[in-house]
Amino acid sequence: MGDYVDKVLALYQNDASRLMDILIDVQSEKGYIEDEAINKIATATNISNADILQTLSFYHFFTQVPRGKYTVYLNNSVVANMMGVKEVAKAFEDEAGCRFGEVSHDGLVGLFYTSCIGMSDQEPAALINGVVFTRLTTFRVKEILRDMRAGKKVTDMIVSSYGDGKNNSEYLKTTVFNNIRKKGPVIFSDYTPGEAIKKLSSLNEEQVIEQVKKAGIRGRGGAGFPTGMKWEFCKKAAGDTRYIFCNADEGEPGTFKDRVILTEYPRLVFEGMVIAGYAIAAKEGILYLRYEYIYMKPYLEQVLTEMRKNKFLGKDIAGKKGFNFDIRIQFGAGAYVCGEESALIESAEGKRGEPRDRPPFPVEKGYLGKPTVVNNVETLCSVVKVLNNGPEWFKKLGTSESSGTKLLSISGDCKYPGIYEVEWGFNVNDILSMVGADEPQAVQVGGPSGGCVPAEFSQTAVDYESLHDAGAIMGSGG
Repeated sequence: MGDYVDKVLALYQNDASRLMDILIDVQSEKGYIEDEAINKIATATNISNADILQTLSFYHFFTQVPRGKYTVYLNNSVVANMMGVKEVAKAFEDEAGCRFGEVSHDGLVGLFYTSCIGMSDQEPAALINGVVFTRLTTFRVKEILRDMRAGKKVTDMIVSSYGDGKNNSEYLKTTVFNNIRKKGPVIFSDYTPGEAIKKLSSLNEEQVIEQVKKAGIRGRGGAGFPTGMKWEFCKKAAGDTRYIFCNADEGEPGTFKDRVILTEYPRLVFEGMVIAGYAIAAKEGILYLRYEYIYMKPYLEQVLTEMRKNKFLGKDIAGKKGFNFDIRIQFGAGAYVCGEESALIESAEGKRGEPRDRPPFPVEKGYLGKPTVVNNVETLCSVVKVLNNGPEWFKKLGTSESSGTKLLSISGDCKYPGIYEVEWGFNVNDILSMVGADEPQAVQVGGPSGGCVPAEFSQTAVDYESLHDAGAIMGSGG
């Protein structure tokens, strides 16, 4: 174990700000982090043992004790319960011989509950050693436990066909399905990778920001802050080093749109980060991705490698002298609060993901104390399409107050759970009809931290001013 920890520390150059990566990689070796490893990490990074333990104890997926050769994290969210997770959980306990929150006596299986893992459109679902298993049944659980007792690799336990689209690609090979039910004119419209980046050769930084401002792009993460204004604030902030973050920590139960975008259109997301980096004169971008999506890592790394090869990342991007920008992936480790931008930054610095007091705002003093822009996945995708099609095109979509489209993650008691891209101005009744939700009793918008929509509001047009948190919609019927 000691030699492996040394290799991990060398990989991250003993950098204390990369503590999250160090802990994730060390735990991947044995499934938990030993005291000996903590001592080594503390000495090499000059972080106290107490500070390492503070970080380690904050995140759901870190552990200092063994959680079984096969560690099962079963989602027990509202939708999972609606789809029969209680029966699946009982089957796991009966077959493993232990209860949830425990490890079997022989150390083979550990059973643990976890909150939403971004699979609400295909529940019940679980992570087993990081591999996603969807649409679980009691019979399927028996097969999985049989394979565990036979010592099979988790990837060899997959018996169904791989999912649709890129889920079936060489670097993913997962049974997850995209369930894209409605393609709209922005995110899911035709796209040629690199086209927007090439346009930067004829635009200066201020002109890019001005196009984003004219389009009226606003943050799709909840607050709805004008994107161009955020970039402008960061560009004018004091400091020579700036950072771009893409917030892909969609921990809100019922939300899974970022999962689908990053599966089918990762280049679109990364291209948006490149454009943002150019606009604020940043050299580095960081995709902060929730740990539940760690199965995507080889795939996303391959996409980044391909973009570097094609000169869309790295030095003198797209032939523009002096435009140097690259992207790395930062995984979280299971903390819902890290969806808040300052908590995300704290986590990326290797700390507990606790929100900062503001001011100062991240655009003034963010990652490593430098001016930082944090944008949502959807927002960055929209930026690319605006550069390709012009701000006037984007402004015509949606309503006078809310330009463009919104991606909805819809699950629960409906015939067609999945992803829907709709123009702002839709109403809840439109959505219920579209997804096949008959005789609804309740509609929850924005996940559990959102709220239920009253009947008298169901025909009101939805925009930023009235219902800006409409990212996840979960329905309950009679």
